[in-house]
Amino acid sequence: MKRLHERLSTLLQGWVEKGPAGCACTVVQNGEVVYREHFGYADLEKKTEIKPDTIYRIYSMTKVVTCVAALKLYEKGLYLLNDPLEEYLPEFKNPQVYRYNDFGVRTVSPATSSIRVKDLFMMTSGLTYGGDGLETERLTRAALANAAETMDMRALSKALAAIPLAFDPGTHWKYGTSHDVLAALIEVLSGETFGEFLKKEIFEPLGMHDTFFRIPEDKRDRLCTMYERSEEGTLTPKLDMEVPYQPGCRYESGGAGLLSTIGDYTRFAQALARGGELDGARILSRKTVQLMASNHLGPQQMKDYNWLQQKGYGYGLGVRVMVDPAEGGCNGSIGEFGWAGLAGSWVLIDPAEQLSVVYMQQMLPSLEPYIHPRLRSVIYGALE
Repeated sequence: MKRLHERLSTLLQGWVEKGPAGCACTVVQNGEVVYREHFGYADLEKKTEIKPDTIYRIYSMTKVVTCVAALKLYEKGLYLLNDPLEEYLPEFKNPQVYRYNDFGVRTVSPATSSIRVKDLFMMTSGLTYGGDGLETERLTRAALANAAETMDMRALSKALAAIPLAFDPGTHWKYGTSHDVLAALIEVLSGETFGEFLKKEIFEPLGMHDTFFRIPEDKRDRLCTMYERSEEGTLTPKLDMEVPYQPGCRYESGGAGLLSTIGDYTRFAQALARGGELDGARILSRKTVQLMASNHLGPQQMKDYNWLQQKGYGYGLGVRVMVDPAEGGCNGSIGEFGWAGLAGSWVLIDPAEQLSVVYMQQMLPSLEPYIHPRLRSVIYGALE
């Protein structure tokens, strides 16, 4: 693995010179750590270096954890993927949908079907994130504006259920708050808060002692600084996104809320790469991991799922899934799966090669379309 070390270290050092203040990457294959390095700073001003125990905001890499947690309840027979969501979250009964005619005139009418539980996993629910394009996005942005300060996940679910959907459930793919609602579903089915459920069912069994929603006081100095990058490459600390991580906050976002270390998340990724088990702790069955990492999108939904860095991928139960390496210009495996976080964190899980990759950084914009495909091509290009 000398080739992997040389190529990957050169790549990461180059990024730190003109991109993130610091970064870290861990590659595990067949249960053996084949690469583990970190470069640059967790805090430029204090000259605090990135360390193995640096804590990162992993944002949407939380989604993979949320979907695994929800699938644990599926394995217990507490719901089926095709069940109507309102059987468990009554606020989603009789959903409404915004519709637009050929002249752009907007109306509201009942949805043609219920949201199914699997629509939450697949991002085919009609729920969106906040934005300016659609009326659903504008109302969602307003609903989310102070959510972290005032809401828990059940309250958020009810607020989102009151907003008409962007489309009839199951007809399109759109990235949004579906996995936050999945966290509310987990709370209702388990009778525990989302954070308690994750700790008991995933973090403690896997020995993930530095993964949580709120930063403990005695670990605060290990939290990596978030940086905003200008087009010229200047980095400025970004301090306005810290509310959800403070003590007393009840907001435990299933879509973006977790803090973690590269070591902790590597243990989680390794468990999935090995079919759901690590060091005697089983978090999912092999067959359920296979279901999660299968493409669930139909032709229209695949057209909607058109992000540049996801070329060649379909989408499973909360994860990208490689379906066409030629289309993606990718030297990886069919069935490789994972996801990424807003600030540039990234996970790759490849059961065929018993391979997992976890990359961490804290920068906005993250340069994800540039960084992640290059990581993938260098790592696969160095496998024996």
